[in-house]
Parts: sequence; C-alpha cells; structure tokens
Amino acid sequence: MTVIRTRFAPSPTGYLHLGHAYAAKVAFDLAKRHSGDFLLRFEDIDHTRVRPHYYDACRDDLRFLGLLPAGELPAQLERTPAYRRALEELESRHLIYPCFCTRREIEAELAQLTSAPHGPDGALYPGTCKGLSEAQRNERLASGATPAWRLDCEKAAELVGAAHFDDFIHGSFHVDPLLHGDVILARKDIGTSYHLAVTLDDARDEITHVTRGEDLLQATHIHRTLQVLLDLPAPAYLHHPLVLGPDGKRLAKRDQPRSIQELRAQGMTAPEVLQMLPASPLG
Repeated sequence: MTVIRTRFAPSPTGYLHLGHAYAAKVAFDLAKRHSGDFLLRFEDIDHTRVRPHYYDACRDDLRFLGLLPAGELPAQLERTPAYRRALEELESRHLIYPCFCTRREIEAELAQLTSAPHGPDGALYPGTCKGLSEAQRNERLASGATPAWRLDCEKAAELVGAAHFDDFIHGSFHVDPLLHGDVILARKDIGTSYHLAVTLDDARDEITHVTRGEDLLQATHIHRTLQVLLDLPAPAYLHHPLVLGPDGKRLAKRDQPRSIQELRAQGMTAPEVLQMLPASPLG
C-alpha cells in the first residue's frame, strides 16, 4: 500500500501568515487522516529575496501551531544540478529555446499586435526569439548574453497527447500545453523557475498528493506537461480555497498581512489562530 506523502513548501522570503497556516494545515490533515507523512520543503530558488532568519521562523511557527512535519526535505538551493540536467535533456530534444528578450521588449511587441493571445496570467509571449535561427542563437550566446529558456509549447503538445490531471475539489482536466504559451522554465537570474523546480522536487520527494492554493490550479497544466515530457509520476492534486483579507483579496507577503509571529506576540494561542482559518476542504 502506498504511503501518502504531502508537503508544505513555503518560500523563506517573509514570515508566515494565515494563508500559509491554512495551506500547511490542509497538507497536514490530509496526511494524518491517511496515516501518511507531512513534510516540509523550502522553495528558496529566488535567492535574491531569501533571508536566512525566515527558515527558522517558519519552523518555529509550525511547532507553535502543532503542525509538525515528519521530516524536512532538501531545499531547492541544494537541487540546482537536477534542474540543470532536466533543462539539458529538454534542450537536447529541442523542446526549449533561449529567449534574450527583455520585459520591455516583450511589452513593446505586444503593444503592436492588434489581438495578442491571452492565457490565465495575461498576454502570452509573442514568440520573438522562437524565430531565431540556430546561428543567431549561437551568436548571442557566444557574445555572453544570458537567456531565459522557454518551453516550445507546440512541440510539447505533440508529445503530451491526451494527458489529464485530477483534483479532489475541481474535478478532472485534460492537459493543455498551449494554455500558457511558451512559458519560461529557466529565468535569466536564477537558472530555473518555479514550474520546473516544483515539478522535479515533487517527483524526487515522492509526493503523492500535492495540496496548494486554487490560484495555482491552471499552472498544473504546465506541471503535468513537464511530467509527461520528463517521464515523471503524476501526483493527485487538491487546490484549496485561498484565505482572503478584509479587502477580499488573497493574502500576499507583498501586502504585509499580519504574520503568525505578530499574532503570537499579541498573546494568541495556537487554537485561537487555527480558529481564524477557513473550514477545511477535506470535510
């Protein structure tokens, strides 16, 4: 019998807030309901924003809430060779290509289009660098230009076929590799991306059930595409509702919502903090 493994994967770029607490509790409860393992993994690929003290603050908040992980998985900064190998494999199969465009150049090109195609996150990349010849790409690389690397979604679609994914709340979906266009799989500054890293990490960590916010539901099309291309296992998914602030918007670190640390400093107990969370989607 397969042991259920869930994970809570925060980014150590700020203190945990109620949205994080809810995400951790959903993953914790699902694992415990089935006598499985709830694990902690730090998503720290964005090293420009990571701060060392946030790692221990997160661990401390989880202890306070009683959401103790069965173990801690290697952080993403320890896994860069694996990300590099995956990119090399995709490049060797001509499934990714280098993109030298700046954000301003992309915005300028989109502005010239009368009808730019859109995905869940806005206008899709117009394919500027996709049309570069191999000689042009090699010339730019030889000059020292650092590219991002984009998925060729059309080539990916030819290989993915009739793949699907199942979500406990939202049902079954046919995978659409074209939905997000030629998405970035390796950023210029960090050499990978959330999409590539989280897909490889969950496979390596043998995560059987991925629980996360419903704002990432559409991103699962990217992750399932990568799982097919790289011959990785497909976990089950549960995309839970988001915790919203007084303004009706989801809690986000950039908006500086009240952190678990602040609530603790105000004298709140763990049960009181947990009572502030929405009802569990597990019933």
